[in-house]
Amino acid sequence: MATMLAEPKTDTSFSDTEAWRAVERRDSSYDGRFVYAVRSTGVFCKPSCPSRRALRANVEFFSTTADAEQAGFRACRRCHPKSDSAHPAIDRALQYLDAHTDRLVALEELASHVGLSASHLQRSFKHIVGRSPKEYQAETRMRRFKTRLRAGDTVSRATYEAGFGSSSRVYERASASLGMTPAAFRRGGAGVRIGYTIADAPLGRVLVATTDRGVCAVELGASDTDVERALIADFPKATIERDDEAHATWVRAVLDRVRDPRHTSSHRIPLDLAGTEFQRRVWDALRAIPAGERRSYAQVAESIGMPTASRAVAQACASNRVAVVVPCHRVVRQDGRISGYKWGVERKERLLAAEAE
Repeated sequence: MATMLAEPKTDTSFSDTEAWRAVERRDSSYDGRFVYAVRSTGVFCKPSCPSRRALRANVEFFSTTADAEQAGFRACRRCHPKSDSAHPAIDRALQYLDAHTDRLVALEELASHVGLSASHLQRSFKHIVGRSPKEYQAETRMRRFKTRLRAGDTVSRATYEAGFGSSSRVYERASASLGMTPAAFRRGGAGVRIGYTIADAPLGRVLVATTDRGVCAVELGASDTDVERALIADFPKATIERDDEAHATWVRAVLDRVRDPRHTSSHRIPLDLAGTEFQRRVWDALRAIPAGERRSYAQVAESIGMPTASRAVAQACASNRVAVVVPCHRVVRQDGRISGYKWGVERKERLLAAEAE
């Protein structure tokens, strides 16, 4: 019988100064007590991570990996901060998969390498990582594919370097994972037209961006510059134009929703979202949460049939680019506390308060 793996416990009874000293020393005794995130890279790590040390001014500390992900950071692929140090076999499995990204590693091969039965490894891996070894490999290959395209590789070259067996397999996943064709993604969105408008709301300035397929981004910020910068960062080579008339019905529905989060018309808004199959399942579950109600990450995981994937749910929430319409603000910690939010914790609190009225 597989041993149930406990949620990592954290200890925040020390100062940021002590935490930074632990990072400087790469002190493994602090692993599991906190993680640190580097703003310049968007990555969070264990204190013992062997990566080159970041500048202190760029570092932020979080008590849990879920908080770091909710703030928009992603896990380091060298130290695997999301893995449970009490189960080193999963650490070895992740390292083995990351070392063999050029091919699909069979579950039996992976289990033999780490010294577990295939069924035990499958259950334990999914409990800790939030996805199966096969799903983890598929997402890793798609990330490599995107990276190669951004670096300027041709689609065929990127397909080979990412470990896909054929271009047809890439195109099967491209629509969901890229939100556009691989060739368009390679060009940083070149050839894709995105229209946007900016309006005012109680939460600040709101940018609504659309393609012909649907709403692709809803950004919240203090100024027009803030929200425009966020959109351009995602599509650096797309044709992005301010167009206050484009898809006016969609835009009006989004603005109604942002201005009054109790508004119920958002389910009619078509979305053009780039994400994995798992992320889209989470986002669909978030849209099913009624206004005025809250769910924990564990409850969302339960609702999609993956009760042990609360960490992966937090990551999917952090990857959401459509504020309020995909209401990741309705997801809170197990104890009810309000944790990180991509557009600021204060905005999350205001949204929840408005919905509770």
